[in-house]
Amino acid sequence: MLNAEKEPYEFKRGKPQVVMFVGLQGAGKTTTCTKYAHHYIKRGWRTALVCCDTFRAGAFNQLQQNAAKIRCPFYGNPDETDPVKIADEGVEIFKKEKYEIIIVDTSGRHSQEESLFDEMRQIKDVTKPNEIVFVMDGSIGQALTDQAEAFRKAVDVGSVIITKLDGHARGGGALSAVASTGSPIVFLGTGEAFDDMEMFDAESFIKRLLGLGDIKSLMNTVQ
Repeated sequence: MLNAEKEPYEFKRGKPQVVMFVGLQGAGKTTTCTKYAHHYIKRGWRTALVCCDTFRAGAFNQLQQNAAKIRCPFYGNPDETDPVKIADEGVEIFKKEKYEIIIVDTSGRHSQEESLFDEMRQIKDVTKPNEIVFVMDGSIGQALTDQAEAFRKAVDVGSVIITKLDGHARGGGALSAVASTGSPIVFLGTGEAFDDMEMFDAESFIKRLLGLGDIKSLMNTVQ
């Protein structure tokens, strides 16, 4: 059930590709953008971050500081209120500079407001992302179903990252909620540090959920 039929986007070396991050406020989207960038930088990809969150106070500073910590090029404009303009400018700059993975962090809201979906659609239209990643808070369990459905219908979500899965109590509910949308889960957020994100593997996750040993994940970490 947890292995979606749809395959996540596979990056190609030497060409610019845009990844747009979407999700509700409080799911850990900005931190997850940084973890995602960090993951690919460590593997030798030319990666950059664009901050289009003009809704949440402090979003620009947070992403700017995170980018500095992982030594990732960053674009944002705290004086500009139009996120679509920032997205367009940032992506164009990094495309010209031949970056391979350009990550666009968008605004979240407290609920599925139509204005949020409108903004997401506009950013999608100007940046033409190769992949749209939906970041969701795994601690709310089965309640994710409605969120996942709404976002998938609004912007054609390509893949999913589930955050706050430090404890696995509600993990099964969260994963079944995502599975219902047919979007593949690519990563799990497991803590606060930039390295606390692991590639999702259904078999490994189920083994941990059942309290069995997970040698596969251990070997991946060691590697």
